[in-house]
Amino acid sequence: MTEPDSPAPVPDTPLPCGALMRLVRPDDASALLAAYRRNAAHLAPTEPRRGERFATLEGQRERIEGQLREWEAGRAVPWVLDGSGVPGAPPVLGTLTFTGIVRGPLLSASVGYWVDQGHTGRGLAGQALAHAVAYARDALGLHRLEAGTLLDNTASQRVLLRAGFTWYGTAPDYLHIAGAWRDHHRYQLILGEVEPRL
Repeated sequence: MTEPDSPAPVPDTPLPCGALMRLVRPDDASALLAAYRRNAAHLAPTEPRRGERFATLEGQRERIEGQLREWEAGRAVPWVLDGSGVPGAPPVLGTLTFTGIVRGPLLSASVGYWVDQGHTGRGLAGQALAHAVAYARDALGLHRLEAGTLLDNTASQRVLLRAGFTWYGTAPDYLHIAGAWRDHHRYQLILGEVEPRL
């Protein structure tokens, strides 16, 4: 386990489906832009509305730079699901991100993910989340992970439940998604009894 004030190494990890789960890199900007454009309609119902700059190469470069700064500060882990080893797949099949990593007595992080529309239903999200859970426990030494879904996002709810998350409540008007404040189901996974460094 890495000291809290330095980022834990993020090794490239092959997933059973053939995708590679790895830390985002600055040179991913064009592939991420293509992935977001390709999945715009697929993601729109579950994502915040983003400014025009998000859909530009420079916007993606800035976003990656910000994510890597958060990683270096120990507050986030931004993974890319690299499809280069999957026959016929695009370079980016999705992302999974830890944000809001908190130390002290909480030892928690939030997890969010999305998968390319053409590759949903094949176990990719579940495989990526299983690896992320192990990483949170073994590399980051966290006590819990939390996640939220829109009330009707049953596919994501199934992924979380299969990974061992439990539902613990519904938060009204929790996130501004697709142009409106939306209620979310809240899930958590207790990773273990970890003694925090206070």
